[in-house]
Amino acid sequence: MRATHRPHDQHSWQARKHCHECVPTRAAPAEVELDAVLAGPTITPVHRSVLSRAADIAEAGGWAPRAVGALLAALHQVLAGQQDGKLIRLSAVRPALPDAATLKLAVAVIEEHEVLDDDTVQSIRAWIDRKYAELPGGFREEIRAWLLELHAGGARARPRSRSTIYAYFGRVQPHLVTWSRSYQHLRQVTEQDVVDVLDSQRGHHRAGTFTSLRSLFGFAHRHRMVFTNPTRRLHVGQAPKRSIMPMTDEEIAAVKRAAVTVVQRLVVALVAVYAIRAATIRHLVLDDIDLGRRRIRIGGAVQPMPELVHQLLREWLAQRHQLWPHTPNRHLLLTRASAAGTAPVSDYYLSWHLAMQDVPLEHLRADRVLHEAVAVDADPMHLAEAFGLSAQTAIDYSEIARNLLIRPVEDQAPGVGD
Repeated sequence: MRATHRPHDQHSWQARKHCHECVPTRAAPAEVELDAVLAGPTITPVHRSVLSRAADIAEAGGWAPRAVGALLAALHQVLAGQQDGKLIRLSAVRPALPDAATLKLAVAVIEEHEVLDDDTVQSIRAWIDRKYAELPGGFREEIRAWLLELHAGGARARPRSRSTIYAYFGRVQPHLVTWSRSYQHLRQVTEQDVVDVLDSQRGHHRAGTFTSLRSLFGFAHRHRMVFTNPTRRLHVGQAPKRSIMPMTDEEIAAVKRAAVTVVQRLVVALVAVYAIRAATIRHLVLDDIDLGRRRIRIGGAVQPMPELVHQLLREWLAQRHQLWPHTPNRHLLLTRASAAGTAPVSDYYLSWHLAMQDVPLEHLRADRVLHEAVAVDADPMHLAEAFGLSAQTAIDYSEIARNLLIRPVEDQAPGVGD
C-alpha cells in the first residue's frame, strides 16, 4: 500500500510567513495527498501516471516523505497547468523544481511518458552562439557550422563531448584572430600559415593544435567551404610521452588529507590497490562485491580483497543502505539523484569529490602500476595481464621501472603514453 503524503499543519515547507517589512517571495506549492489527487475527477491519465511513477521511484530511492511530498506538489502544479494532449514544457518544469535531484527525477519520468517538450536552449548551443558573435566576420559561419557538427555529429562524424569542443575551439581561436588581420575568409588560409603556427609550438600543445586545425579544415573541405585542406599533407608525429615518476611522500600525504569521506577513501583505495580507472569504478555493481570471501570482480576478473578495501567497502555499504535502503540501483556508488534510477553516477561526481579536491586519480593509478613494475623486475607481460594495459603502455611502464632500478629516483625517467 502506497504511503500518502500529508501536509504539516504548522511547519509545512510551503507555509511561509512574512512580516510587513519583508519582501514577499513566491510560495512553494502545498504538499499533496497523493491518493486524493489520483482519485480526482479532472485529472488526466497522463497526469495520474506521471505522479504515480514519480512517487514510486522517489520512495524506492529512500526519499524522506517530506521530500516526496514536495516533489509531488511541484509536479502536480506543473501538470495542472497543461492542457490535455499537450506536451509539458521543460521551461515550465525547471522553475517549479529548482533542486537538481528533484528536477532530474521529474524530467526523467515525464520523458518516460513521451510528453516532454524541451523548449530550452542547451547551454552548449548558447555557448556556440556567444563565440559566434566574438569571431571575425569572415570566419563566423564556417566556425559555427563546425562547432555545431562537433556537438551534434554528422554523416561522417560522431558527436564530441563538451570538453572536446571547448578544447578544439580554444586551440584554434587565437590563430583565427591572427589570420583575420590578413584574410577575409577561412578559404584564404594556406598550408604555410598552418606550418608557421605549428612551428611556434612544442609538445602536446603542438599536437593538440594540429588535431584541432585538422578537424576544422577537414570539416570545411567536406562541406566545400574551402577549396583545399591546408592540413592534408601535414604531419606532426606522435605527441611526446608524459613523464611518470613515483609519488613523493608529500604527494601521498596530500591525498590522505584530501580524502576524508568514506566514499573518497574507498575510491582512492580501489585505484591505489587495483590501478583501475574512474569509469570502471563508476560501473562497479553490488554483484561484483563478495565481502564474505573477500573478493571483488573488476573487468570480469576476480581479485582478492585486502583488509583496507574490505573495511572501507563495509563502511560504505552500511552508509549506502542507511541513506537509500530501497533503491533499485545496483551500482556500488550512489548519489541522491542516481539512487532514484538505475544508471551509474556521472563522471562529474568523481571529479567533484576527488579530482577537484586535489586527489589525482590518474597519478595514483600510474604510481600503482609503476610500483608493480619495479616489484616484478619490469616484466611487461605481467603488467599487461595484471592491469589490462595495452602492449605498448606495458612496455613504457617497464622501461621506466628498469631505469628506476638502475638510477636514483631523482633522475629523469622516460615517459608513458596512457
